[in-house]
This record gives sequence, structure tokens and C-alpha cells, in this order.
Amino acid sequence: MPDLSIRPSQGPAEYPQLVAIWRSAVDATHDFLAEADRAEIESRLASDYLPAVTLSVAERGGAAVGFSGVLDGRLEMLFVHAAQRGGGVGTALLADAVDRLGVTEVDVNEQNASAAGFYAHRGFEVAGRSETDEAGRPYPLLHLRLRGGA
Repeated sequence: MPDLSIRPSQGPAEYPQLVAIWRSAVDATHDFLAEADRAEIESRLASDYLPAVTLSVAERGGAAVGFSGVLDGRLEMLFVHAAQRGGGVGTALLADAVDRLGVTEVDVNEQNASAAGFYAHRGFEVAGRSETDEAGRPYPLLHLRLRGGA
């Protein structure tokens, strides 16, 4: 992972860049998401979701290429720009969240098989399932827990 670094977010000034990363990642991995739901989530990222978590930003060559958000030991979000997928960014962000912020849990959309596989490969196992996402939308969630975690 040449020149990849993880740093704390610089706050609201960089939210537009993080929203652009989110959009790229979602376009590449969330084909199950209805356009109206995608737009609604995107409209709330900078105002509601990003400020609610401890944000970490992955940079490569001085440019943000991914980010994670943690709250109370839960990984609430991890997104990598589509052009950087498979380059170790997600693995680095997850390792940082587990090692530095004590993450032991994450929810993943059941329809996002690549994400479910990503977490399973890194020691997470299914601890439960919900028929809908946290907003009641029809996107089942797998509740994952780190093996040996709390």
C-alpha cells in the first residue's frame, strides 16, 4: 500500500469530498438501492450522518480515497472510491477502526455480497439479521460481530 495513510477527518470542510467518495462507492456496489433511497441518503450525509461518527480518512498521494465512521465500537460506514477498490484501502480503514477505535460490530446490506465477503474474510461473522435497514427501508441487514469480539 504505497503512500496510503489514515488520518482523522478535517471536519465539515471536507464533507463534499467524502460525499463524492460515498457516491462513487455506492454506484459501484449498491445496485440494489432504489434511486430515491440513494438520493435521500446522500442528501443527509453531510448534515446528519458524517457529523454523528468519528471519521477517519484514507489518503493516497495526498488525495482522499476512502473513509470510515465509528460510533460506540460499531463501524457505521466504510466507503472506498470505486477507482481504489481492491487496493487495500478498505482493509487499512477496517484495521484502523478495529485497532485504534475498538470496533467489534458492523452491519452490512445482505444484497452487497462483496461487502459481506470482505468482512467475513477479515474475521467478522453473522450474529443476526434484520429484514429492513435502520430507516425501515426494504434492504435486509446482516449484523456482524468480530470473532472473539465483545
